[in-house]
Amino acid sequence: MSRRALRVLGTLLVTGLAVAYIVWKVDVGEAFSTLGDADVGWFSLAVAIMLVTVPPMAWRWQWLLAGHGIHERLPWLSRSYLTSYAAGQVLPTAIGGDAMRIYETTRRHPGRGGPVAGSVLLERALGGAATLALGAVGLALAVGQYDVGAYLWIEALFVVGAVVLAVVLFARWLRPLLARLARLLRPVRLDRPVRAVYEAIHSYRDTPRLLFGVFALTLAIQSVRVLAIWAAAEAVGIDLSVRVFYVMGPLFFLVMLVPFTLNGFAVREAFFVSFLGNLDVPGDQAFAAGFLFFLVTVVLALPGLAILAWENLRG
Repeated sequence: MSRRALRVLGTLLVTGLAVAYIVWKVDVGEAFSTLGDADVGWFSLAVAIMLVTVPPMAWRWQWLLAGHGIHERLPWLSRSYLTSYAAGQVLPTAIGGDAMRIYETTRRHPGRGGPVAGSVLLERALGGAATLALGAVGLALAVGQYDVGAYLWIEALFVVGAVVLAVVLFARWLRPLLARLARLLRPVRLDRPVRAVYEAIHSYRDTPRLLFGVFALTLAIQSVRVLAIWAAAEAVGIDLSVRVFYVMGPLFFLVMLVPFTLNGFAVREAFFVSFLGNLDVPGDQAFAAGFLFFLVTVVLALPGLAILAWENLRG
């Protein structure tokens, strides 16, 4: 069986399991009735929070590009983020959007594909590290307050993965081994592009102030974005302390980094049902909150879709 067939089979399996869990836990009819009664004001607040954080995210990417001598205007980088959200609606979660940004930016800077891809992938890795830090704070706040024992294991798993990734990307003593492994990619002609991306990321180890600055900015952005999840929950009548969402939000962001399904379909809602169910939130309300957050991402994609349509009409 080919890799593509295995990937499709795995996606269908995860989707099927998530859907089965939702059907088991949720009265879907009641959930959509709850959605119909959702508060538009809270929903609009969730959308506004997500939109207002786009320019700061573009700003941190601008810093990383400048570290390789690639200078790009903030409005265009913000535009690239918005179009990547549109792409993410039909591609696997964040990965599809990142590929869109790499493709568009490389077209504007021919011959700089390695540094461009390196900046995007490092930005994603630092985003994951900042989310882990925020999640650690959230879990510390939850100790003795909420039942989050199972989620400690998820956090621990991501921490181990982050440490391993950091060692692979930045440890000098691993370079000879990675060079030998890269030769295995020659038959499929991937050794040179992979080496270019690795070298671009590895070179950032010489700019620790830049890395710390991007990390700190990302931590602030993620802290604000958690409030969008809280607003989506409030929209469907889930009245919980904001502290709960500083436990839930980082874990949710980490889970959505993994391309289980197209645009996180069913996995997102299953996570909401699972986490909020531990806090005695009815399944239909939890599902409604997750689906409403999906609608937030759809609205977030509309400006990017409009930009792409306008640019194509103009040729």
